Amino acid sequence: MPTPNRCRVLFVDDDEDACEILRLLMSSCGIDATCAQSPAEAWPLIRAQSFDLFVLDGWLPGIDGFELCRQIREFDSDTPIIFYSGAAYDADIQKGIAAGANAYVTKPDVDALIKAIADVVVNAKAHEHVASPAGRLRQPASSSLLSGQYLSAAGAGKLEARTNSDLVGVLPRWGRPPEHQLLG
Repeated sequence: MPTPNRCRVLFVDDDEDACEILRLLMSSCGIDATCAQSPAEAWPLIRAQSFDLFVLDGWLPGIDGFELCRQIREFDSDTPIIFYSGAAYDADIQKGIAAGANAYVTKPDVDALIKAIADVVVNAKAHEHVASPAGRLRQPASSSLLSGQYLSAAGAGKLEARTNSDLVGVLPRWGRPPEHQLLG
């Protein structure tokens, strides 16, 4: 059952063990995570529930994560999307961002995933003034993760590095990760 004021994330990954591990990890960070193992399993959840973030794998049964991302963007242009995938070539990263993702993290870098999720929280907090009546962002901030660097949009097409101190002031709203999981 979702907890009020906690970030709600839908993970779409066909690896059942990865879903369960990520669900438990996110729960320990104060994030409510729901898992779907295919696009077919994800769509009823996407249509019926409200999520703060979608986390997609690139390789999925049926349609791949990139096509799922495009379809989600057609249905919901507001909710941020992060790829968390083993597809780690530059072409895969570019394909994910082109499909509409806000960030791309390569497996198995869980720490970078936590940072990317936290960045979405920071950007959502910074852009609350453009929230729709349903509480969803109309203009999610763009961010990306390239070559192991953690980058976030700084406006006017500039990228800046994010640090944990940028995240700490915002995370209590949705739950703060344990100190050992914050990187600096």
